[in-house]
Amino acid sequence: MARICLDPGHAGGNIDPGAVNGKTGLQEATVNLTIASQVKKHLVVAGYEVLMTRTKEEQAETDSLEYRCELANNWGADLVVSLHCNSAASEQANGTEIYTTVGETDGDRLATCIINQVTASFSDLQLRADWDDGDPDKEQNFYILRYTDAPAVLLEMAFISNPEEAAKLAGLAWQTEMSRAVARGISDYFV
Repeated sequence: MARICLDPGHAGGNIDPGAVNGKTGLQEATVNLTIASQVKKHLVVAGYEVLMTRTKEEQAETDSLEYRCELANNWGADLVVSLHCNSAASEQANGTEIYTTVGETDGDRLATCIINQVTASFSDLQLRADWDDGDPDKEQNFYILRYTDAPAVLLEMAFISNPEEAAKLAGLAWQTEMSRAVARGISDYFV
């Protein structure tokens, strides 16, 4: 069965909380870990092998992107999915977006599978896409995408800096539905 590496972005706690909502104190690292843990449960039930780069709220070694990539590569991951919450100076910034490396790779197909499920589940969540090359992913040379051997994507689920989206990111029902959408998208890749 396929091996999926889930990367809940940032190291958590005082080490690297990621983006933080200035009004509520909601930390990106906490949301990422909660949703990734749920994605893992869905994938395991579906028969996939799953490795998470971080399993605790505060995990110092995972502050190293090199460590995360080596972990996925040494394990022989077939796919890598890094989960994040976006942030911007403007509280009006909103939506979801997914990243792959520059150029056409299998990551593009994975990104399309995941973002199709996310947008189908959340019709009110704006898709921030780059259709220049015919698919919705944005292209960046983020470390986790560049240095993993398997096809990899980085999903920015929603904006933690947007009050409405931060409230959703903090809610159990929203987290559960996002985890299901991501798991379905990963499964779609193998169809």
